[in-house]
Amino acid sequence: MVEDEESIGQGLCDVLTFRGHQVTWAKDGAEGLTRASANPYDLLLLDIMLPELDGYSVCEKVRAQGIRAGIIMLTAKGSEDDILRGFEAGADDYVTKPFSLKQLLARVEALLARSLPDVAAAFSAGDLTIDPSTSTAKSTRGSIELTARELLILRVLCDEPGRIVSRRVLLRDAWEMSHPDALETRTVDVHMGKLRKKLAAISQDNIQAVRGQGYRYTPGGEA
Repeated sequence: MVEDEESIGQGLCDVLTFRGHQVTWAKDGAEGLTRASANPYDLLLLDIMLPELDGYSVCEKVRAQGIRAGIIMLTAKGSEDDILRGFEAGADDYVTKPFSLKQLLARVEALLARSLPDVAAAFSAGDLTIDPSTSTAKSTRGSIELTARELLILRVLCDEPGRIVSRRVLLRDAWEMSHPDALETRTVDVHMGKLRKKLAAISQDNIQAVRGQGYRYTPGGEA
């Protein structure tokens, strides 16, 4: 956890420890980046407004190092642009301050469940085999690493290849949002852009944007 507010940090440490988690607390962005780079954490709780190095920068640098731990942003900046910037930096989820402790704990548990090894069986679609236990997608042309969010997106899209999946359904099922209408859809588009570039490197399969409707997974690049 990287949090500079003493009361919030101490409270979260106490609650998470009580729930059975082992917690390390860094109080500025530079310390948080150093710890995240040196230790195999399963999850990072990352405040945005931090001394030394802000949370966006920490997130970007962590992802640039290839660290695939789940990342939840804790932020008092709740506008769509702020949230989108967090997702673009590599975050998997966000919680806006002041937050419900019950909601935060639920999101922590959900992201840990998705991030830890062997939580789901491998699945295939087209020429791809997606393995959540190794966070990879493979084809005869090679393999790519996937984030926890990208794994969920592919799971939703690959359940029914060729079917158009709306952005709202993706927010509901891949982001696990109870009220997806509360967030604008550019969040989905940013993630899709990154995922489509990754897939293009190893597969003829692609994810097509269907104007005004959503996205669909098309094996073999079929129209």
